[in-house]
Amino acid sequence: MQIKTFADLIDWTRALHAKLEKCLAHCSSLHHDERATLLLEYLASHENEMEKMVAGFEQQADPKAAHTYIYDYMPHNPVTSHLDCDDHYAKLDYHEILSEVVDFHEQIISLYQTLVARADIPEATELLQSLLDMEEHETKRLVRQTERMDDL
Repeated sequence: MQIKTFADLIDWTRALHAKLEKCLAHCSSLHHDERATLLLEYLASHENEMEKMVAGFEQQADPKAAHTYIYDYMPHNPVTSHLDCDDHYAKLDYHEILSEVVDFHEQIISLYQTLVARADIPEATELLQSLLDMEEHETKRLVRQTERMDDL
């Protein structure tokens, strides 16, 4: 998908969360380790929630910001995590799965931070900052919840 506007960025982010959710859910049924299976199921449900949250931004975004062009500010490969839905996560252990998913979120956070710094209009800055805040909050929540799972 070519990202030309902030609306495209939001849709692309939503689609990334949806794709990761489907892949994690798929791999949860294939993993042989019960702990990793539980993690994959939790992560899939979390990605599903994030997809819905990002979709909410599509509905409520200021049209002035949503239709602002962004392609000059976008890196060519903004997220480099494993995004092919094969059996990749079924082959990883608990900590490797968690590390990859957290890295995925950190790449999105880094992208948003870069874009916030480059936004030209206040409406775009506000939109990006809201997306960044949501992504940071949800990543922290994901880490806290998985640390609790790790304690069990």
